Amino acid sequence: MALHVVFVEIGACGIRLVCLFLQMTGLNRFVGASYGTQQQVNRRVKEAIVAYRRDESLRLAHEMPPKDITLTQDETFTGGLCLVGMDPVSNYIFLEQVAQARDQDTWQALLEQALSGLNCRVIQSTSDEAPGLLAYVEQHLRAHHSPDLFHVQQELSKAVTAPLAVKQRAAAKAVAQAEETLKRGHERLANANGEPAKRGPGRPPKTTPGLEQATQDMASAQHEHQRLTEQRALVTQSIRGLSHAYHFVDLERGVRRNGKLIAGDIQQHIDTIRIIAQQEGLSETCLERIKKAERVVPKMQATIEFVSGYVRQQVCQLDLAQPESYAMHAHLIPSYSLERVAATRTVTQGEPLRALAERLRTPLFEPGGALSHLPLAEQSQLKAEATKLADVFQRSSSNVEGRNGYLSLRNHQLRGLDRPRKRECLTAVHNFLLTRPDGTTAAERFFGQKPRSMFAVILGAVDIPPAPLSPPRRAVA
Repeated sequence: MALHVVFVEIGACGIRLVCLFLQMTGLNRFVGASYGTQQQVNRRVKEAIVAYRRDESLRLAHEMPPKDITLTQDETFTGGLCLVGMDPVSNYIFLEQVAQARDQDTWQALLEQALSGLNCRVIQSTSDEAPGLLAYVEQHLRAHHSPDLFHVQQELSKAVTAPLAVKQRAAAKAVAQAEETLKRGHERLANANGEPAKRGPGRPPKTTPGLEQATQDMASAQHEHQRLTEQRALVTQSIRGLSHAYHFVDLERGVRRNGKLIAGDIQQHIDTIRIIAQQEGLSETCLERIKKAERVVPKMQATIEFVSGYVRQQVCQLDLAQPESYAMHAHLIPSYSLERVAATRTVTQGEPLRALAERLRTPLFEPGGALSHLPLAEQSQLKAEATKLADVFQRSSSNVEGRNGYLSLRNHQLRGLDRPRKRECLTAVHNFLLTRPDGTTAAERFFGQKPRSMFAVILGAVDIPPAPLSPPRRAVA
């Protein structure tokens, strides 16, 4: 059973490799290793996985506490159009299903079924600017839509970075040609008595310009290449600046920022990119792409304001005293927001953020701190609530994009085949079997309780094939 779960469902092996493994290890003396036998076992394993997902989801949903969630959505075209919806905090997959269209009605029909029975409320959706998704969020979910930062950066990169890269490569080629011309000029002067070198029949040699002109041409080409390199680096820095600016908490000071200031910083980076595009004489298409990215800035500001309002509302419901409420808003929630950002970076890059988070949080619980007089149980509850509220700000649907890449890899070998049970198994394995470094599955993080062991259920539902009636033949050396 473990071979089929690990090799076929988690990995990308086929049934024939399972048979080969049984033969090479000698296990084919104890279980049937023919393709037909293992194919039947694999079918029963898949049926057990699909049934487990259905039954366990119903059981966990019945006992889950109420919660507000963000929904990340996207579509992929691996094995046909497939709509994907996930929870970015737990990474739990709600929807992963083939569809005929991606309009708002299709999203509504599929997600209504996927979310039915779950004790959760969708307060926000994070995705790209696809019209069907925007209409679904506005008219059916009636939730806030948070734009995906990556798509804004991608639009700006296509608009300016790619055209500048073409110009930069052309300038580098011009530098190489100028250096070659100057080299030929020095070789001509170095020739004995200034006489040109002998050549065979054919076209006459190209006239070599004087050394002075060749030197000027090379200096001019190098200057242009250096200028384009600096312009492109400035554009790259501005695009990265969008990511640095679009945070709920200031990464240097650890204080919460309002949407208007953040929108102003983002707009400043976009203006810098636009000025460079105009200076380089880029096409109207490139300028239109910049305008397209710029239209998302008000939505970014609205997202910060939505998150601030939601956090304020949730903290108010805790019925805290004024000093405790201030500590939550000004220190505890920002500290967990900084840790969220640090978790997305390398250990070295994230260390300053973690240190700043500790400086914000530790004094609250030390003697004399704003939260030190509370019982340990209430302190733990406030920490859990602050962690949950820090997760409300979602600026990326990267978990869905990553899932799309994984589906593309797994469906490559199934290209052109309709395998709905296989897709259901991939979803079940992701939700109930794969774990993070802390040992939790996506289902455990989402439902707030540990699910039953999927592998134990499979062992109880699928019989091990009997040993062959006759011993397998040994390969002749």
